[in-house]
Amino acid sequence: MSSSSSVFSSHGLLVRVSFALALIGFGLTCVPLPASAALPAAVSLSTSDVNTVLAYAANEATRRGANATIAVVDRVGNVLSVMRTSGQTVPVKIGGGLTTSTGLDGLALDGLATTDADALAAIAKAVTGAYLSSSGNAFSTRTASQIVQKYFNPQETNQPGGPLFGVQFSQLPCSDLSVRFASASGTVDPTLGPKRSPLGLSADPGGFPLYKSGVVVGGVGVISDGAYNLDANILNVDASVDELIALAGTYKFQAPTAIMAQAISVNGRFLRFSDVGYSSIAHPNSTPALPRGVTYPAVDGYTAGGSTAIAGQIYGVAASGYTSNSSTFGTEVAILTSDSSGTNRYPPTDSTTPTTGSNGGLTAAEVTRIITEAIKVAKSARAQIRKPVGSFAQVTVSVVDKDGNILGIARTVDAPVFGTDVSLQKARGALLFSRPDAATILNTVQTSQAVPTLFAEVPTYVTRFRGFVQSNALSNGVAYSTRAVGNLARPFYPDGSPAGGTGPLSATSLAKWSPFADGFQLDLIANDLVTHLSTASRGTEGDKCGSTLATTTSVVANGIQIFAGGEPIYRTISGVSTLIGAIGISGDGIDQDDMIGFLGLAKASTALGTGFGHAPAAKRADTLSPSGVRLRYVNCPFQPFLSSSTQDACTGL
Repeated sequence: MSSSSSVFSSHGLLVRVSFALALIGFGLTCVPLPASAALPAAVSLSTSDVNTVLAYAANEATRRGANATIAVVDRVGNVLSVMRTSGQTVPVKIGGGLTTSTGLDGLALDGLATTDADALAAIAKAVTGAYLSSSGNAFSTRTASQIVQKYFNPQETNQPGGPLFGVQFSQLPCSDLSVRFASASGTVDPTLGPKRSPLGLSADPGGFPLYKSGVVVGGVGVISDGAYNLDANILNVDASVDELIALAGTYKFQAPTAIMAQAISVNGRFLRFSDVGYSSIAHPNSTPALPRGVTYPAVDGYTAGGSTAIAGQIYGVAASGYTSNSSTFGTEVAILTSDSSGTNRYPPTDSTTPTTGSNGGLTAAEVTRIITEAIKVAKSARAQIRKPVGSFAQVTVSVVDKDGNILGIARTVDAPVFGTDVSLQKARGALLFSRPDAATILNTVQTSQAVPTLFAEVPTYVTRFRGFVQSNALSNGVAYSTRAVGNLARPFYPDGSPAGGTGPLSATSLAKWSPFADGFQLDLIANDLVTHLSTASRGTEGDKCGSTLATTTSVVANGIQIFAGGEPIYRTISGVSTLIGAIGISGDGIDQDDMIGFLGLAKASTALGTGFGHAPAAKRADTLSPSGVRLRYVNCPFQPFLSSSTQDACTGL
């Protein structure tokens, strides 16, 4: 996403101002924003805090006569409590507006998860509020809805798709990166994040981040209306009961107004945080009493249940799964994914495929330098979805080898948590499509989808791709970035133009496309997702996505991503360039993600001079023009640096 603050619609301004006034009317204190380079303050949700969130939300549900299921999570996705305000389950149906069910669109979630569909939906909403937010931006599930649809903004026709188109299928429950909930001898263990989300990231209004002292400490999610959907019409103002109840839950844990989504613009369009304000909810002076009949269900794979809430973890300490580090990457202080003792889960590691030495695989030293240079670029780049103005970009960097094995992951100190998984998805997405044997891998996918009437078989996408791009595509060694893959995964080709038909990785027609049925990205992992939702033992299913691939590679082990920020890595030996891995960046705008990975890899290549680097220009996907429209490879921001007037930073690389 690139940002501008000079152009906005009158409706967007109305929502922004009216919501801000509603907050001010309730005496909200604006918390000073932390310095970009500082680790966020060591605060977290206590058990008392969790109970307060639940009490305010439950009180609002009772006030509105709604049966609601409420979930609270910490910043790294641990489920701290789930409550049903009436003790009754809420039937849930997934819906993006299609008249005929396809993908997940139109699926009655209760038909799979018969006892806890409502809890799964509430958890996904809470995780989304927590994961998309940071000390520099507060985003909600309504924000997510705005940025994942076929147009940005929704209903503004002839516009490109949402800047985070596809992010809804991240944080997947089958991810090999996400940490599972486990119960050992009655004790919840471990507390490590990032935890998975049962439905990926949610676009259904009713999920918000929770803040203490200006620091995001978790999220709250609510389902009461039974419709797990999105806001398809941004031209009006909704009165969502889910959103009202969830907003009430944030009353004592409000995000600073200065960083709420409506203060941040993307391509001249202000984002949306909420269509309701605090003036619409009850706000007792003291924590209200809980309604009678509330229950605290166990949710298999997520929480053991019970009326005793769990305290949240402090982000940045070992127990959270994220640890501050100042040695691995020199002077570039980073946050590492770690185990409970603080040991890095993914330290820079030698490549397994190919091996190092004459086979050309990346060495641990090369991985270290690639990540270091990418972090340096991020810290010099102007943040695009972060306040205050003048902050540097906050991102996660992931590097993988040719089989998708993780060679290293590191983050800037306050990057949104969602980027941990998404950066890895981007690296693996670029890798999958750049492999000379991509067609072979995809054609071996098991030809029996869990729900055949709803999901397309993966090999059909190979046929469509070859008919659309090149007859030998996916076996001819063309290098694809995730931006190029995203061009081909949109329901319009070219992006935003209804006249051109659908991309070969999209659903087969616009009538069958929605954010809940986007085509290849979902169908690739559909079996794993449906299995997870329908199993009675969610802790025992496979620990990686792509279980139907007849291969031992990890190339889709947490799914793939279809928006910009991932590029393949090559090694040139005796004049021959060979694919050896990929880099993925996620966190602070898609153009920034592109630039940080692209420049970081180029700078590391130049510094070490060991032959690794970008794909030769002649091999890149932007040499192709399907249907007469040239694909994009990377798109770097204009004049992107904080202390330099450099323009066209990626030209010639």
